[in-house]
Amino acid sequence: MAGGEPPAPATEAEEGRRAALLREITEEGGFAFVASAEKAACGDLRAAEAAREMAWEQLHSGPWSEVGAAWRDAYALACLHVARLRRLGAAAADRRAALRALDMGLIMGGNLLRADLEAAIARIVADPGGGGDAEAVDEETRRWREGLERNRDVADYFFQALNILPAKSLSCKKVERRSCISLEEFICDYFLRESPVIISGSIDHWPARTKWKDIQYLKKIAGDRTVPVEVGKNYVCSEWKQELITFSQFLERMWSAGCPSNLTYLAQHPLFEQIKELHEDIMVPDYCYAGGGELQSLNAWFGPHGTVTPLHHDPHHNILAQNCFDDTCLHSVVSYQVLGRKYIRLYPASISEDLYPHTETMLSNTSQVDLDNVDLKEFPRVENLDFLDCILEEGDLLYIPPKWWHYVRSLSISFSVSFWWRSTVVPSKGS
Repeated sequence: MAGGEPPAPATEAEEGRRAALLREITEEGGFAFVASAEKAACGDLRAAEAAREMAWEQLHSGPWSEVGAAWRDAYALACLHVARLRRLGAAAADRRAALRALDMGLIMGGNLLRADLEAAIARIVADPGGGGDAEAVDEETRRWREGLERNRDVADYFFQALNILPAKSLSCKKVERRSCISLEEFICDYFLRESPVIISGSIDHWPARTKWKDIQYLKKIAGDRTVPVEVGKNYVCSEWKQELITFSQFLERMWSAGCPSNLTYLAQHPLFEQIKELHEDIMVPDYCYAGGGELQSLNAWFGPHGTVTPLHHDPHHNILAQNCFDDTCLHSVVSYQVLGRKYIRLYPASISEDLYPHTETMLSNTSQVDLDNVDLKEFPRVENLDFLDCILEEGDLLYIPPKWWHYVRSLSISFSVSFWWRSTVVPSKGS
């Protein structure tokens, strides 16, 4: 905050919510937290940090599903206090610390104070930080462009295909490609028939198609924001882990030439709920209203060249579909390739058992088969299965019907946006 100007005081409604929360925490025995929170409200930064640490410990005291809502809200409250007091400093480090505290409140906190967190973030981002060194900026821009352009030459790409794609890739059975078809055509020709399709040219009007090609734009609006990322070849590897880093740090990792175990990507996180400025660069497609559609979630998938998503289908049991478990309420997905390109292989839902799904509940939507290194002795039925494949280019939409299996490999720096919607019209199961 320039000049160390103090933030606006909490409104009467905000104070009422916070007082009610402290009473609830007191009833749960959180006397030390309440004492620290009250000191924080009076301007004690050390007490604010202590309160945040106490709430953090409560969030990690057992399985996430058993964490009480009050303690998640308490964590958000402590983050608000920390951010408010950090903002009193004039240094850029104080601004970044305040933003990190607020983002952590959004990511880990409850919903009670979400509007307060978002309002506090809006006040901070309205005051932009200073610019960087011009030479460093030019180098970042050059490397970003190189990462996006990787494997763009089609002829060269096919020469490399045998080395960078799984066995039997680029089959003669391609996903059909159409150009800007109507919603009615999409419903009749693909949705009701449960048939994948690529639709090109439908997002040329998105601001993201041009703005996200500029790394300085991305860093300006989101660079200091904290996001959860995944590190490792993919989520079934033993080395896989999660980290919390700034968006600028994430962008810098995307062009680093590390080993597969250090690949960093952002997936299955409601990024557009957290960073509203990015949400303004995209639009909900009409196709998501197919079958009486009701949009359930939209997520970002941002990652570097070489990132692999193992063979899986979008689960019917996870948070995206938690209220519907049968075929009378199906979930479909359209994935838009905003930047870069990806290779995708698709298998129909009808052959699920031949893809050897994991038996554990948490991974039952993921195949045990590693398509990058298929063990035909252990998984013999995979060898002769029919599949479709495609290369998704910038501006393409890929429709994936419910429970179709898909394997994804990024061929360059890749930014895509996926929309999940629930439909009440049951497809005909025919193609």
